[in-house]
Amino acid sequence: MRCSRQKFRLPELWVTDYPYRMAVVHPTDTGRPRSHTSVDIAGTAWPVYKLEALFAGVVVCLMLALITGSVQAAVLAGATASAVRWLLAAVRD
Repeated sequence: MRCSRQKFRLPELWVTDYPYRMAVVHPTDTGRPRSHTSVDIAGTAWPVYKLEALFAGVVVCLMLALITGSVQAAVLAGATASAVRWLLAAVRD
């Protein structure tokens, strides 16, 4: 039985021109229009619902910290408010 030797083969990723065309799906090509808008912050596009979730969490946290005086409860309620807002918007999209 002969042992076949493989020739050295340079991986395709090292070659500047990949020999095969590949299909790429972009988020805007899915057939559904994007319903959320984005805001450019330091060169990164942030969806508005994420900023709204952060804002809601900070507001709830500060209000409860002032009203109750308990930082632990305020942080927990603020995180819950942020998570609920974020998940509702993510499910909607």
